[in-house]
Amino acid sequence: MYLNKLYVVGIGPGAVDAMTARAMRALEVSQVIAGYGVYTDLVRPLFPDKVYLETPMRQEAERCRMAIDAALSGQTVAMISSGDAGVYGMAGLVYEMAEGNRGLDIEVVPGVTAALSGAAVLGAPLGHDFAVISLSDLLTPWATIEKRLEMMAEADLCMAIYNPSSSRRADHLMKACDILLRRISPETVCGAVRNIARDGEATHVMPLARLREYKADMFTTVFVGNSQTRVIDGKMVTPRGYKHG
Repeated sequence: MYLNKLYVVGIGPGAVDAMTARAMRALEVSQVIAGYGVYTDLVRPLFPDKVYLETPMRQEAERCRMAIDAALSGQTVAMISSGDAGVYGMAGLVYEMAEGNRGLDIEVVPGVTAALSGAAVLGAPLGHDFAVISLSDLLTPWATIEKRLEMMAEADLCMAIYNPSSSRRADHLMKACDILLRRISPETVCGAVRNIARDGEATHVMPLARLREYKADMFTTVFVGNSQTRVIDGKMVTPRGYKHG
């Protein structure tokens, strides 16, 4: 149907009903679906007859190369990312690796990133200005991450924190909280959501001082409120100011 077509698709947090209609259509018309195995496993039950191209974690470039080559062979391909493909996803890398190749038609299909899907579970923690940051230092030096955290705290921004901890980086969330605690109150309302829209979904709302001890992992998204964020009926809410406007 499409010659040399490569969709870069954000599939959302994982649940079928959290995937956009546009993302679903892109997967339906694709002959090949490429992605990290954890993510292809989420869509395989919906599209069992597709050809799947998979690589392990930290082989993103090879995964993109496989998808590009398949598309250039005349197949319609969907490269998938969890959440949104442009937020810590594959969209940027696909464009980098396909640079100058005018025979390839790339289309990015947006998805619901964890900052938004996780916020909806917690309540309304991102009701005002906010920033998104990853604590993974595989590609970004920790000194840069630390500086960005300092500036976010200084600006009194709400924060959505991706990749807060892993087996190799077990202390990263604690270190990040220590940085934030230099500038914002230990009573700042925070939250965490694990396995958003998947089996075992769990949420916790807590002050920043307790977040420091929270055991997060790579399937957790963490939220730090601003000075106005509060708990309303058990939910984390950052007012925009409408009520008193």
